[in-house]
Amino acid sequence: MESQQDELNVFTTGPGFLSTAAMINESSLVCSLGLSCSPDDVRTCSKAPEVASVRVQLEMQSLWRQFDQLGTEMIVTKAGRRMFPTFQVHISGMDPAAEYVLLMDFIPVDDKRYRYAFHSSSWLVAGRGDIAAPGRVHFHPDSPARGAQWVKQTVSFDRLKLTNNLLDDNGHMILNSMHRYQPRLHVVVVDRSRDSQRYAHRNFCTFTFPETRFIAVTAYQNHRITQLKIACNPFAKGFRTADSENRHSAQCQTESAGLSLPWSVFEGSSACEDQRLQHPPQSHRRPVAHDPALQTAMTEAALSYGAGTDCSTERRDGGSHGHFYSAPVFLTVPCQWDGLNRADRSLIG
Repeated sequence: MESQQDELNVFTTGPGFLSTAAMINESSLVCSLGLSCSPDDVRTCSKAPEVASVRVQLEMQSLWRQFDQLGTEMIVTKAGRRMFPTFQVHISGMDPAAEYVLLMDFIPVDDKRYRYAFHSSSWLVAGRGDIAAPGRVHFHPDSPARGAQWVKQTVSFDRLKLTNNLLDDNGHMILNSMHRYQPRLHVVVVDRSRDSQRYAHRNFCTFTFPETRFIAVTAYQNHRITQLKIACNPFAKGFRTADSENRHSAQCQTESAGLSLPWSVFEGSSACEDQRLQHPPQSHRRPVAHDPALQTAMTEAALSYGAGTDCSTERRDGGSHGHFYSAPVFLTVPCQWDGLNRADRSLIG
Protein backbone atom coordinates (compact mmCIF):
# COMPACT_ATOMS: atom_id res chain seq x y z
CA MET A 1 0.00 0.00 0.00
CA GLU A 2 2.82 2.43 0.82
CA SER A 3 4.56 1.70 -2.48
CA GLN A 4 1.31 2.39 -4.35
CA GLN A 5 0.87 5.65 -2.48
CA ASP A 6 4.44 6.66 -3.32
CA GLU A 7 3.81 5.89 -6.97
CA LEU A 8 0.64 7.96 -6.85
CA ASN A 9 2.50 10.87 -5.27
CA VAL A 10 5.17 10.74 -7.95
CA PHE A 11 2.55 10.51 -10.68
CA THR A 12 0.39 13.33 -9.33
CA THR A 13 3.32 15.69 -8.90
CA GLY A 14 4.90 15.08 -12.30
CA PRO A 15 4.45 17.38 -15.29
CA GLY A 16 2.59 14.70 -17.19
CA PHE A 17 -0.14 14.50 -14.59
CA LEU A 18 -0.42 18.28 -14.25
CA SER A 19 -1.00 18.53 -17.98
CA THR A 20 -3.50 15.69 -17.84
CA ALA A 21 -5.34 17.30 -14.91
CA ALA A 22 -5.54 20.55 -16.82
CA MET A 23 -6.94 18.70 -19.81
CA ILE A 24 -9.53 17.03 -17.61
CA ASN A 25 -10.67 20.34 -16.17
CA GLU A 26 -10.90 21.92 -19.60
CA SER A 27 -12.51 18.97 -21.34
CA SER A 28 -16.19 18.96 -22.12
CA LEU A 29 -18.49 15.97 -22.29
CA VAL A 30 -17.79 15.26 -25.98
CA CYS A 31 -15.50 12.40 -25.01
CA SER A 32 -18.08 10.87 -22.69
CA LEU A 33 -19.33 7.39 -23.23
CA GLY A 34 -21.79 7.21 -26.11
CA LEU A 35 -21.02 10.67 -27.56
CA SER A 36 -19.37 11.12 -30.91
CA CYS A 37 -16.59 13.55 -31.78
CA SER A 38 -16.71 16.32 -34.33
CA PRO A 39 -13.79 16.93 -36.72
CA ASP A 40 -12.70 19.88 -34.59
CA ASP A 41 -12.34 17.56 -31.60
CA VAL A 42 -9.95 15.11 -33.23
CA ARG A 43 -7.07 16.25 -31.05
CA THR A 44 -9.15 15.79 -27.89
CA CYS A 45 -10.65 12.45 -28.91
CA SER A 46 -7.53 10.89 -30.38
CA LYS A 47 -6.75 8.73 -27.40
CA ALA A 48 -3.88 6.41 -26.56
CA PRO A 49 -4.57 2.71 -27.26
CA GLU A 50 -4.52 1.99 -23.51
CA VAL A 51 -7.61 4.14 -22.97
CA ALA A 52 -9.27 4.10 -26.38
CA SER A 53 -10.70 0.61 -25.81
CA VAL A 54 -11.81 1.20 -22.20
CA ARG A 55 -15.51 0.68 -21.53
CA VAL A 56 -17.33 1.53 -18.31
CA GLN A 57 -20.69 0.19 -17.14
CA LEU A 58 -22.60 1.80 -14.25
CA GLU A 59 -23.53 -0.57 -11.46
CA MET A 60 -27.01 -0.39 -9.83
CA GLN A 61 -28.22 1.42 -12.93
CA SER A 62 -31.87 0.56 -12.28
CA LEU A 63 -31.64 2.08 -8.79
CA TRP A 64 -30.04 5.22 -10.15
CA ARG A 65 -32.88 5.50 -12.64
CA GLN A 66 -35.47 5.21 -9.89
CA PHE A 67 -33.86 8.14 -8.10
CA ASP A 68 -33.46 10.07 -11.34
CA GLN A 69 -37.17 9.79 -12.08
CA LEU A 70 -37.91 11.43 -8.73
CA GLY A 71 -35.08 13.96 -9.01
CA THR A 72 -32.01 12.68 -7.20
CA GLU A 73 -30.87 14.65 -4.17
CA MET A 74 -27.53 14.32 -2.41
CA ILE A 75 -26.87 15.68 1.07
CA VAL A 76 -23.91 18.02 1.54
CA THR A 77 -22.66 18.91 5.02
CA LYS A 78 -19.80 20.84 6.55
CA ALA A 79 -18.15 17.62 7.71
CA GLY A 80 -18.82 15.79 4.43
CA ARG A 81 -21.48 13.20 3.52
CA ARG A 82 -21.14 10.01 1.48
CA MET A 83 -23.22 9.51 -1.63
CA PHE A 84 -26.12 7.12 -1.96
CA PRO A 85 -26.50 5.44 -4.32
CA THR A 86 -22.76 4.91 -4.27
CA PHE A 87 -21.00 5.52 -7.55
CA GLN A 88 -19.87 2.05 -8.64
CA VAL A 89 -18.72 0.91 -12.07
CA HIS A 90 -17.47 -2.15 -13.87
CA ILE A 91 -14.58 -1.50 -16.23
CA SER A 92 -13.47 -3.53 -19.23
CA GLY A 93 -11.08 -3.14 -22.14
CA MET A 94 -8.05 -2.08 -20.12
CA ASP A 95 -4.52 -3.13 -20.98
CA PRO A 96 -3.75 -5.71 -18.26
CA ALA A 97 -0.12 -4.60 -17.99
CA ALA A 98 -0.68 -0.83 -18.11
CA GLU A 99 -1.20 1.21 -14.97
CA TYR A 100 -4.25 3.40 -14.57
CA VAL A 101 -5.44 6.07 -12.19
CA LEU A 102 -9.19 6.48 -11.60
CA LEU A 103 -10.57 9.77 -10.40
CA MET A 104 -13.88 11.60 -10.19
CA ASP A 105 -15.04 15.17 -10.31
CA PHE A 106 -18.37 17.00 -10.35
CA ILE A 107 -19.31 19.69 -12.83
CA PRO A 108 -22.39 21.97 -12.73
CA VAL A 109 -25.06 20.95 -15.19
CA ASP A 110 -25.99 24.59 -15.71
CA ASP A 111 -25.52 28.04 -14.18
CA LYS A 112 -28.83 28.05 -12.31
CA ARG A 113 -29.91 27.78 -8.73
CA TYR A 114 -32.98 25.70 -7.88
CA ARG A 115 -35.70 25.56 -5.25
CA TYR A 116 -38.21 22.84 -4.48
CA ALA A 117 -41.91 23.63 -4.90
CA PHE A 118 -43.78 21.49 -2.40
CA HIS A 119 -47.21 22.24 -3.86
CA SER A 120 -46.18 20.75 -7.21
CA SER A 121 -43.48 18.35 -5.93
CA SER A 122 -40.99 19.61 -8.50
CA TRP A 123 -37.78 21.58 -8.78
CA LEU A 124 -37.97 25.10 -10.19
CA VAL A 125 -35.30 27.55 -11.28
CA ALA A 126 -34.79 30.11 -8.52
CA GLY A 127 -32.25 32.34 -10.22
CA ARG A 128 -28.70 32.51 -11.39
CA GLY A 129 -26.31 30.04 -9.83
CA ASP A 130 -23.61 30.89 -7.31
CA ILE A 131 -19.97 31.13 -8.23
CA ALA A 132 -18.62 27.65 -8.86
CA ALA A 133 -16.71 26.14 -5.96
CA PRO A 134 -13.02 25.34 -6.41
CA GLY A 135 -12.61 22.41 -8.78
CA ARG A 136 -11.39 19.24 -7.09
CA VAL A 137 -10.85 15.64 -8.11
CA HIS A 138 -11.21 12.54 -5.96
CA PHE A 139 -8.67 9.77 -6.52
CA HIS A 140 -9.77 6.20 -6.03
CA PRO A 141 -7.69 4.92 -3.09
CA ASP A 142 -6.40 1.93 -5.13
CA SER A 143 -4.80 4.19 -7.74
CA PRO A 144 -2.53 3.60 -9.50
CA ALA A 145 -3.14 -0.06 -10.32
CA ARG A 146 -2.74 -2.31 -13.31
CA GLY A 147 -5.58 -2.84 -15.69
CA ALA A 148 -5.81 -6.51 -14.68
CA GLN A 149 -6.74 -5.41 -11.16
CA TRP A 150 -9.33 -2.83 -12.15
CA VAL A 151 -11.28 -5.14 -14.47
CA LYS A 152 -11.56 -8.12 -12.15
CA GLN A 153 -13.95 -6.49 -9.66
CA THR A 154 -16.46 -3.69 -9.21
CA VAL A 155 -14.84 -0.32 -8.63
CA SER A 156 -16.58 1.61 -5.85
CA PHE A 157 -16.10 5.24 -4.87
CA ASP A 158 -17.67 4.69 -1.47
CA ARG A 159 -15.15 6.88 0.35
CA LEU A 160 -16.04 9.97 -1.62
CA LYS A 161 -17.75 12.68 0.45
CA LEU A 162 -19.63 15.83 -0.50
CA THR A 163 -19.36 19.09 1.44
CA ASN A 164 -20.55 22.68 1.19
CA ASN A 165 -17.61 23.98 3.23
CA LEU A 166 -15.59 26.25 0.95
CA LEU A 167 -12.68 26.07 3.42
CA ASP A 168 -12.66 22.27 3.59
CA ASP A 169 -9.15 20.86 4.03
CA ASN A 170 -10.10 17.17 4.06
CA GLY A 171 -10.15 16.71 0.32
CA HIS A 172 -13.94 16.40 0.10
CA MET A 173 -15.77 17.49 -3.04
CA ILE A 174 -17.01 21.07 -2.56
CA LEU A 175 -20.48 21.72 -4.00
CA ASN A 176 -23.00 24.54 -3.77
CA SER A 177 -26.33 23.64 -2.22
CA MET A 178 -29.40 23.84 -4.47
CA HIS A 179 -27.31 23.38 -7.62
CA ARG A 180 -27.43 20.50 -10.07
CA TYR A 181 -24.28 18.46 -10.71
CA GLN A 182 -23.05 15.74 -13.05
CA PRO A 183 -20.50 13.23 -11.69
CA ARG A 184 -17.70 12.30 -14.10
CA LEU A 185 -15.30 9.39 -14.07
CA HIS A 186 -11.84 9.81 -15.58
CA VAL A 187 -9.61 6.90 -16.53
CA VAL A 188 -5.99 8.03 -16.83
CA VAL A 189 -3.19 5.81 -18.03
CA VAL A 190 0.13 6.32 -16.28
CA ASP A 191 2.68 7.57 -18.80
CA ARG A 192 6.20 7.65 -17.37
CA SER A 193 7.92 8.93 -20.51
CA ARG A 194 9.78 12.22 -20.35
CA ASP A 195 7.57 13.88 -22.93
CA SER A 196 4.34 12.64 -21.37
CA GLN A 197 3.00 16.17 -21.02
CA ARG A 198 3.01 16.53 -24.78
CA TYR A 199 0.50 13.71 -25.04
CA ALA A 200 -1.48 14.44 -21.90
CA HIS A 201 -4.67 14.88 -23.92
CA ARG A 202 -4.32 11.30 -25.18
CA ASN A 203 -3.80 9.64 -21.81
CA PHE A 204 -7.27 9.92 -20.34
CA CYS A 205 -10.88 9.31 -21.20
CA THR A 206 -13.98 10.65 -19.46
CA PHE A 207 -17.24 8.80 -18.79
CA THR A 208 -20.56 10.25 -17.65
CA PHE A 209 -23.97 8.76 -16.94
CA PRO A 210 -26.98 11.11 -17.16
CA GLU A 211 -28.96 9.11 -14.56
CA THR A 212 -26.38 10.02 -11.90
CA ARG A 213 -27.15 13.73 -12.02
CA PHE A 214 -28.35 15.16 -8.74
CA ILE A 215 -29.15 18.34 -6.84
CA ALA A 216 -27.01 19.10 -3.81
CA VAL A 217 -29.12 19.84 -0.72
CA THR A 218 -28.54 20.32 2.99
CA ALA A 219 -31.79 18.45 3.76
CA TYR A 220 -33.95 16.26 1.58
CA GLN A 221 -36.76 18.22 -0.05
CA ASN A 222 -38.74 15.45 -1.74
CA HIS A 223 -40.14 13.03 0.86
CA ARG A 224 -40.20 10.26 -1.76
CA ILE A 225 -36.44 10.56 -2.11
CA THR A 226 -36.15 10.17 1.65
CA GLN A 227 -38.34 7.08 1.64
CA LEU A 228 -36.44 5.50 -1.25
CA LYS A 229 -33.08 6.10 0.39
CA ILE A 230 -34.25 4.63 3.69
CA ALA A 231 -35.69 1.61 1.88
CA CYS A 232 -32.59 0.93 -0.25
CA ASN A 233 -29.63 2.13 1.80
CA PRO A 234 -28.24 -0.73 3.93
CA PHE A 235 -26.84 1.82 6.38
CA ALA A 236 -30.35 3.21 6.99
CA LYS A 237 -31.53 0.08 8.81
CA GLY A 238 -31.84 2.07 12.02
CA PHE A 239 -34.30 4.45 10.38
CA ARG A 240 -36.40 1.54 9.16
CA THR A 241 -36.37 0.00 12.66
CA ALA A 242 -37.24 3.31 14.28
CA ASP A 243 -40.08 3.85 11.84
CA SER A 244 -41.43 0.38 12.59
CA GLU A 245 -41.18 1.00 16.33
CA ASN A 246 -42.97 4.31 15.97
CA ARG A 247 -45.82 2.63 14.14
CA HIS A 248 -45.97 -0.10 16.80
CA SER A 249 -45.95 2.49 19.56
CA ALA A 250 -48.76 4.42 17.90
CA GLN A 251 -50.76 1.21 17.56
CA CYS A 252 -50.20 0.37 21.22
CA GLN A 253 -51.29 3.83 22.25
CA THR A 254 -54.43 3.47 20.17
CA GLU A 255 -55.21 0.11 21.69
CA SER A 256 -54.48 1.32 25.22
CA ALA A 257 -56.91 4.21 24.81
CA GLY A 258 -59.69 1.76 25.65
CA LEU A 259 -58.09 0.60 28.91
CA SER A 260 -59.54 1.77 32.23
CA LEU A 261 -58.03 4.90 33.69
CA PRO A 262 -57.22 5.03 37.41
CA TRP A 263 -60.52 6.64 38.24
CA SER A 264 -62.26 3.71 36.55
CA VAL A 265 -61.81 1.96 39.90
CA PHE A 266 -64.49 4.21 41.24
CA GLU A 267 -66.51 4.95 38.11
CA GLY A 268 -66.52 1.59 36.30
CA SER A 269 -64.71 0.43 33.15
CA SER A 270 -67.48 1.13 30.65
CA ALA A 271 -70.42 3.39 30.12
CA CYS A 272 -72.84 0.53 30.72
CA GLU A 273 -71.18 -0.40 33.96
CA ASP A 274 -71.16 3.26 34.99
CA GLN A 275 -74.87 3.39 34.38
CA ARG A 276 -75.47 0.19 36.35
CA LEU A 277 -73.34 1.48 39.20
CA GLN A 278 -75.08 4.86 39.29
CA HIS A 279 -78.57 3.36 38.84
CA PRO A 280 -78.62 -0.09 40.41
CA PRO A 281 -81.88 -2.02 40.70
CA GLN A 282 -84.26 -0.56 43.25
CA SER A 283 -84.02 -3.62 45.47
CA HIS A 284 -80.26 -3.24 45.85
CA ARG A 285 -80.03 0.58 46.01
CA ARG A 286 -78.52 1.95 49.20
CA PRO A 287 -75.98 4.65 50.02
CA VAL A 288 -72.67 3.88 48.39
CA ALA A 289 -70.73 5.30 51.28
CA HIS A 290 -72.27 2.70 53.61
CA ASP A 291 -71.48 -0.32 51.43
CA PRO A 292 -68.63 -2.08 53.31
CA ALA A 293 -67.83 -4.47 50.47
CA LEU A 294 -67.46 -1.68 47.93
CA GLN A 295 -65.48 0.47 50.35
CA THR A 296 -63.07 -2.40 50.98
CA ALA A 297 -62.67 -2.99 47.27
CA MET A 298 -62.01 0.72 46.69
CA THR A 299 -59.41 0.85 49.42
CA GLU A 300 -57.57 -2.25 48.16
CA ALA A 301 -57.62 -0.87 44.63
CA ALA A 302 -56.23 2.47 45.76
CA LEU A 303 -53.46 0.82 47.75
CA SER A 304 -52.57 -1.47 44.85
CA TYR A 305 -52.54 1.48 42.47
CA GLY A 306 -50.24 3.41 44.76
CA ALA A 307 -47.81 0.48 44.75
CA GLY A 308 -47.79 0.38 40.97
CA THR A 309 -49.24 -3.15 40.78
CA ASP A 310 -51.97 -4.73 38.69
CA CYS A 311 -55.29 -4.44 40.45
CA SER A 312 -58.48 -6.31 39.62
CA THR A 313 -61.38 -6.40 42.06
CA GLU A 314 -64.94 -7.58 41.91
CA ARG A 315 -67.71 -5.07 42.39
CA ARG A 316 -70.87 -5.82 44.22
CA ASP A 317 -72.88 -5.74 41.01
CA GLY A 318 -70.82 -8.60 39.61
CA GLY A 319 -68.70 -6.48 37.21
CA SER A 320 -65.00 -5.89 37.46
CA HIS A 321 -62.95 -2.83 36.71
CA GLY A 322 -60.15 -2.95 34.14
CA HIS A 323 -56.46 -3.55 34.73
CA PHE A 324 -54.13 -0.59 34.92
CA TYR A 325 -50.41 -0.11 35.30
CA SER A 326 -48.88 3.20 36.19
CA ALA A 327 -46.44 4.99 38.40
CA PRO A 328 -47.74 6.12 41.80
CA VAL A 329 -49.90 9.24 41.67
CA PHE A 330 -52.20 11.05 44.07
CA LEU A 331 -55.89 10.45 43.56
CA THR A 332 -58.74 12.63 44.64
CA VAL A 333 -60.93 10.60 46.97
CA PRO A 334 -64.61 10.62 45.95
CA CYS A 335 -66.92 12.83 47.87
CA GLN A 336 -68.75 9.81 49.34
CA TRP A 337 -65.80 9.31 51.70
CA ASP A 338 -66.46 12.66 53.29
CA GLY A 339 -69.69 11.34 54.75
CA LEU A 340 -68.16 8.38 56.58
CA ASN A 341 -68.50 8.38 60.31
CA ARG A 342 -66.08 6.80 62.75
CA ALA A 343 -67.96 3.49 62.72
CA ASP A 344 -67.81 3.33 58.94
CA ARG A 345 -64.09 4.05 58.88
CA SER A 346 -63.44 1.22 61.30
CA LEU A 347 -64.82 -1.21 58.75
CA ILE A 348 -62.02 -0.49 56.29
CA GLY A 349 -59.10 -0.33 58.72
